[in-house]
Amino acid sequence: MPLLMPRRDFITLALFALVVITMPVWLQPLGAAYPGLMQKFAIYAVFALGFNILFGLTGYLSFGHAAFLGVGSYTAVWSFKLLTMDVIPAMLFAVVMAGLLAIVIGYLSLKRSGIYFSILTLAFAQMCYNLAYSVLTPITNGETSLQLTLRDPRIIDLAFAPRGAGLPTAGLFGHSFSGLEGFYFCAVVLILAFFFAQKIFSSPFGMTLRAIKSNQTRMSYTGFDTKPYTLTAFVISAMYAGLAGSLLAITDPLAGAERMQWTASGEVVLMTILGGVGTLVGPVIGAWLIKYFENIFSAFNQGTLNTVFGFLPDGIREPVVGVASKFVGDGWQLTLGLIFVLVVVFLPGGIMEGVRRITAMVRRGGTPAEGAMKPQPAE
Repeated sequence: MPLLMPRRDFITLALFALVVITMPVWLQPLGAAYPGLMQKFAIYAVFALGFNILFGLTGYLSFGHAAFLGVGSYTAVWSFKLLTMDVIPAMLFAVVMAGLLAIVIGYLSLKRSGIYFSILTLAFAQMCYNLAYSVLTPITNGETSLQLTLRDPRIIDLAFAPRGAGLPTAGLFGHSFSGLEGFYFCAVVLILAFFFAQKIFSSPFGMTLRAIKSNQTRMSYTGFDTKPYTLTAFVISAMYAGLAGSLLAITDPLAGAERMQWTASGEVVLMTILGGVGTLVGPVIGAWLIKYFENIFSAFNQGTLNTVFGFLPDGIREPVVGVASKFVGDGWQLTLGLIFVLVVVFLPGGIMEGVRRITAMVRRGGTPAEGAMKPQPAE
């Protein structure tokens, strides 16, 4: 492996893999070490990695990537219903269908740039959402979501084994996932997705995308056709989203139109900006942070706060808990919003910019370097 990639990239990949694989250990003190949530961490990290290939490298901000997430989920569930509960065909079909849809949407949307491109992707995503919610109900099952049933044909599975009494579960080569097995499968997929993103970032193709982001007009004036590169980046990014959608269906075999809503597209934008646009690790950190707030921080209540601030005297603890309670539970989005504002104002390069500043200060004995104050292209 070290011979196939630069030493720095290999070390980054190895450390990233170690962090992902040991999630059940270091998430335990944070109260997030249960399989369902760790699967979400891995899945939405894949989603954010793919989105960053488009937004971070080319500078094209898409507000419609949830469409590909939803298509991936629907395709995976149909693969389970018609063919087999094995996850490999479901993932392959989901990636292919997301890529095909991205060719159409990307070809039309990339005729414009800037805010016009963003609005076009948002419009296409909302069209997909409305089609899934109402027009295509025979395929999507509308508002009740597409689910497995006891009458599903599952042609491949039933050719080798009789139909069981209950609903089947997704698995790999006949082995059904249970507990941490589902998480570790998603973790392996995340590590592979990170590896391919790393290859794209360091490849001549990735360098070309950075040049397009830097000054696409100048490249066009020199006679360089940027459209095939931006369309390829769009399709690759969408295929990552389709892969994430298939993983959602694998961990919970249903697909609903809500995964195509504009809020889901906005969420991946927040993940990428919060962690650091154009960095490899940043969007993953942003995805983990937002999903932690959504699933754990939102569950905090006054009882939890009383425990946390139990060391304070009663006269002080009660008002402190009263104020803090506004920022947890149903108010978790207020806390997340404040964090996002602070990051954008003081760390325009995201959390990874803060990491670079701290690293620079440590190396220089507490004095930040001038270059550490500026966002860097990749980490």
